[in-house]
Amino acid sequence: MFQLNELERIHNEAYESSRIYKEKTKAFHEKHILRKSFVEGQKVIMYHSHLKLFPGKLKSCWLGPFIVTKVFPHGAVEVVSPSTGKSFKVNSQRLKPYYESMDEEQAAKIQLIDSVYVDE
Repeated sequence: MFQLNELERIHNEAYESSRIYKEKTKAFHEKHILRKSFVEGQKVIMYHSHLKLFPGKLKSCWLGPFIVTKVFPHGAVEVVSPSTGKSFKVNSQRLKPYYESMDEEQAAKIQLIDSVYVDE
């Protein structure tokens, strides 16, 4: 009877240590997840998951840009394609913000002046 009680105690200790390990692992994993927040009207690009099946060396794995029309709770985002006008829902983990490149008119122009080196 004593050996059965000892076995039960060891089993409970192993179960408890396993639970503690899982909690620590989950906390570590969630600490490193980057939270993304999108607002309506923001431009985003979407990850193209079909390229996992047929990888192309020079193909981009990002599609877009798309415009966010509605943000739902729990990570769902509704986007619309400006070229086709189609609207669809996407998981926000597949999206990232789109940063537009500056045109020449937007970029600040800096005039460089030739400096003369004077040897003293």
